[in-house]
Amino acid sequence: MRWKKTEYAGWGRALRASAELARPERHGALLALSEDTPAPAIGMLRSYGDAALNDGGRAIDMTRLNRVIAFDDETGLIEVEAGVNIGDLGTAFAGRGWIPPVMPGTGFATIGGCIANDVHGKNHHVAGSFGQHVAEITLIQNGKKKTVTPERSADLFRATVGGLGQTGVIASAKIRMMPCKGDMMVLTERRVDGWDEFLSLLDGSRADYTVGWIDATARGASLGRGILEEGEITSGVSPSPGRAREVPFDAPHWALSAPVVRAFNAAYFRRVPAGGRTKVKPITAPFFPLDKIHNWNRLYGKRGFHQFQCVVPVDQADALRRMLERIAGSGLASPLAVLKRMGDGRAGYLSFPMEGYTLAVDFPNRAGAVSLIGELERMTAEAEGRIYFAKDALAGPERVRAMYPEHGKWLKAVARADPQGAMVTDLVRRLKLRDAT
Repeated sequence: MRWKKTEYAGWGRALRASAELARPERHGALLALSEDTPAPAIGMLRSYGDAALNDGGRAIDMTRLNRVIAFDDETGLIEVEAGVNIGDLGTAFAGRGWIPPVMPGTGFATIGGCIANDVHGKNHHVAGSFGQHVAEITLIQNGKKKTVTPERSADLFRATVGGLGQTGVIASAKIRMMPCKGDMMVLTERRVDGWDEFLSLLDGSRADYTVGWIDATARGASLGRGILEEGEITSGVSPSPGRAREVPFDAPHWALSAPVVRAFNAAYFRRVPAGGRTKVKPITAPFFPLDKIHNWNRLYGKRGFHQFQCVVPVDQADALRRMLERIAGSGLASPLAVLKRMGDGRAGYLSFPMEGYTLAVDFPNRAGAVSLIGELERMTAEAEGRIYFAKDALAGPERVRAMYPEHGKWLKAVARADPQGAMVTDLVRRLKLRDAT
């Protein structure tokens, strides 16, 4: 297998790496690679920071291992290679009455990435995290296959799910798909005038899929205003999803200046009528709203962007309010800010979800953003919350272990699975996740 020197980046494009990549197309080639030169796996590079980067080393690109191996249309159990995109899986099987039970914010995430980050979706309060629906994982460790299940190998399973690829290369997995009524969604949108109302509506929602867009520039009485979206999958004649658009070049610096963002957010808030509205959309539109704009990360320009995402317990909601006040006062936020209510579902030792509220905000990579995100990280730690590794590019190791109290269990399992440290990535090095102390 030929290794090719490649320059690549996370989705935020603020952090980059130079590494040798190999792209196996068959399991035999993957086994040979793992035996000859063990290296971490990467997928579609949709983690925002450095979770998939291995600067100066090697990595195995899994995107050509993207086949459906088997499917049981009576039970919904599906076996797929790790390079399958979750959006493709949903599109292919929704018409047959089955859908992945958890869908992250992009359909371009691979199954391997969904497992390694134990992703969550707009239905976390109902369905939990992705890893809770994984029945079996095939790991490749030093050229050998290992079958991992939550029943027979619970420790290794919990270290693998949400474990950032540190136990070996995820080659394939069996997923318990969820029955669905069809391939379209009834989506109800309503304006929300402020923070307290938003939390009340999130707590009271009975919809399967719920998410809030927040105007992170609003201040004073309008702090926390936004749009609440509630969706239910249904059947019928779906309107055409339309053609995807593409951002063809890096946007200029002023494109996301504070006045432009404030104006955009105000218009976006008003696009929903005061009395709300309900529409029927293709199922992919509410799940993956940004996928219809290919390369949307280029809107942040050549320097890229950072996303901060945290979750705090329910009784620490005021901490999120203070964070939002700080963000609004900074003038650094982009139009992309999301608020969700989470349940307690999580499958791995380092899985992000906890019962509470999660806030995600994008910031152009400019002076001030790094120090602001550091302040938000500190506020998260003080609120006994945690940050999301899949989105992080800036955190230091000082506070992370307290955020993840099962880190010690993960570390022991990883040390047994990869004693030579062949799977270490830039994020793991930056956060010193595999250091004993």
